[in-house]
Amino acid sequence: MPAILIVNGNAPGLIAAGDPDYGALFDTVLRALDPLIGTRQVYPDLSALAEADLVGNDGVIFTGSSTHYSADAAEVAPHRTAMERVFARGLPVWGSCNGMQLAAVVLGGRVGTSPKGVEIGLARDLSLTPEGVLHPMMVGRSGVFTACTIHRDEVQLLPTGATLTVSNAHSPVQAFAYDRGGVDFRGTQYHPEVAPALIARLLRQRGEDGPLAADLDAAETDPLAAARLGATCAALRPETRATELKAWLAHVHTRSPQVGVPA
Repeated sequence: MPAILIVNGNAPGLIAAGDPDYGALFDTVLRALDPLIGTRQVYPDLSALAEADLVGNDGVIFTGSSTHYSADAAEVAPHRTAMERVFARGLPVWGSCNGMQLAAVVLGGRVGTSPKGVEIGLARDLSLTPEGVLHPMMVGRSGVFTACTIHRDEVQLLPTGATLTVSNAHSPVQAFAYDRGGVDFRGTQYHPEVAPALIARLLRQRGEDGPLAADLDAAETDPLAAARLGATCAALRPETRATELKAWLAHVHTRSPQVGVPA
């Protein structure tokens, strides 16, 4: 049975206040991909990640975050330290949104506020780079696609040796992989674990209860709503949204042969 440790970027207090429980979202998606999977969550904001937390895990996920801090801020030091410890163990690591930005900082890159503002709703016209077309992390993706997203910051300088796999006009770094010095990392700026309806809820929490929120609510089943978002219903359904996570679980299997590959 695969065992995945989820490092939640939102502390319980944020979740209780209405911010997303990204750990729970990952748990749901991973179990849909592999019903035998086991997960456990940790919160670096509450207690430091210990070596004992890493024992028996086949892979580690760093989730998104709703904090107003950038991944290089002093307040985020516990999460960066946690990632450094995971990298030192050589475990396969996935990062979504803030999780990808954390990896960029830890590995020597740079993050900053996007000059184009917040990208929220769907990230449109996501394009595989030539390297992305060939990279195992993008198995199942082809051409141009859309994905759920919400982010203010972006990776503005990739770590030396990183492989850029996805880009779009809003943020040139939408996904990258890093496989050097024993580090095994893959991550996306967009959220393969998130449904459009969650983005709609977050929009309404921001006071933006308009056509975009309505279309996001309906997009999984309403072709016209999906089209207005630059997508199709099929592209926004769980099995397609989680394409990158399915590829990552298959990669975890290659690193840990006793782990079953999701069907």
